[in-house]
Amino acid sequence: MAKKQKKNSGGTPATVALTAAGTAFTVHAYEHDPASPSYGEEAAEALGVSPDRVFKTLVADVDGELTVAVVPVAGQLDLKALASAVGGKRAAMADPAAAERTTGYVRGGISPLGQRKRLRTVLDSSASDHASICVSAGRRGLEVELSPADLAALTSAVVAPIGRA
Repeated sequence: MAKKQKKNSGGTPATVALTAAGTAFTVHAYEHDPASPSYGEEAAEALGVSPDRVFKTLVADVDGELTVAVVPVAGQLDLKALASAVGGKRAAMADPAAAERTTGYVRGGISPLGQRKRLRTVLDSSASDHASICVSAGRRGLEVELSPADLAALTSAVVAPIGRA
C-alpha cells in the first residue's frame, strides 16, 4: 500500500529523494484551491492535521546566500533568529523568482527535499515536539509526512528556534 502511495505521488524530486534514501514517509494529496490565501493553512485543513504539525518551506537571503527555513504554518519566520542560526548578520525573504529558479519548485510547492541546488536549511526546533510533521512534497496539493529527525538528517538542517507565533 505505501509503495502505491509513493508511486501515485507523481514522482516529485522530493519523493524521489526520500525513496532513494530509504526514508519512511507518507504522501498526502488534496485538492489545491488556487484562491486559498495560505497554502500551508489550506494543507492543514484539507489533511485534518494541526497547523503546528504542517511546516512551510520559506527561502530567505542571509548575507547574500539563499537559505531554507522550515517553520510551522501556524506561525511566522523570525528572520533575525534565522540569520543567527546560520551565523549570519542579516536576513530578508528571497526574491520569489530566485527561490523558484534555485530550488526547482514553484512558490507554494517548494519542498525542503530534492531541491535543484541544495541550500543551507534550518528547521524550527518546534518540529521536535512531534513524532511526524508534514512538508511540501514539491507540488501544491501534495505533502509528505515524515519524522523531524529524518527531515533534519536528509537536509543537513540546523535545528533552531526560528519560528514565532
